[in-house]
Amino acid sequence: MSQVSIVNRIRVLPTAALSDALDRVGVEGALHGLTPLANDFRAAGPAFTVRYAPVDGTPATVGDFLDDVPPGSVIVIDNDGRTDVTVWGGIMTEVAAHRGIAGTVINGVCRDVSASLRQNYPLFSRGRFMRTGKDRVRLVAVGEPVTVNGVEIRPGDLIAADADGVLVVPAAEAGRVTAIAERIEQVESDIVDAAGTGSTLREARTKFGYHTLQTRSES
Repeated sequence: MSQVSIVNRIRVLPTAALSDALDRVGVEGALHGLTPLANDFRAAGPAFTVRYAPVDGTPATVGDFLDDVPPGSVIVIDNDGRTDVTVWGGIMTEVAAHRGIAGTVINGVCRDVSASLRQNYPLFSRGRFMRTGKDRVRLVAVGEPVTVNGVEIRPGDLIAADADGVLVVPAAEAGRVTAIAERIEQVESDIVDAAGTGSTLREARTKFGYHTLQTRSES
């Protein structure tokens, strides 16, 4: 199955179902502390990874990597969780939206929030702050694995983000995790339907195996 097909399926799945599916296959993928600027923001696509570090006296650049990001990607920026300087602003939002990039996830903060809201460009971060990262941070890696809260994100892993937060699905597990998440969504819908037609919640959950949906399984 192609990555495009899987991305299209992930795009309509809530991160809650995908998180439960990751639990079932025994993979940690939830990126704690990252939230959207607006609750209706959603993003899904292969990760394009970027890492920043504090300046060290060498010439520094901020943001020029954007020219190399394929449309449909989700940019994942690791600024080591810093909240005192930004690594994403209005110009980058405008360009990314124009280029068809699916969204940006920042282990750090962003600024020019109004541009993101105006463009309806999905941004997920640890917050917002106005101070630029120019002359304060430097770009040290593009297209290499990054680690956020102990979770490794490799280029091409699939990112899913919505009002509940952000997670990563390893590329090798994407098909299996997606199928499990779809089943979880169906079971939860069946439970709601049953409860709406006379069943008690306890009966419906027992009937459809709710309590074992996310229990780890090797199959």
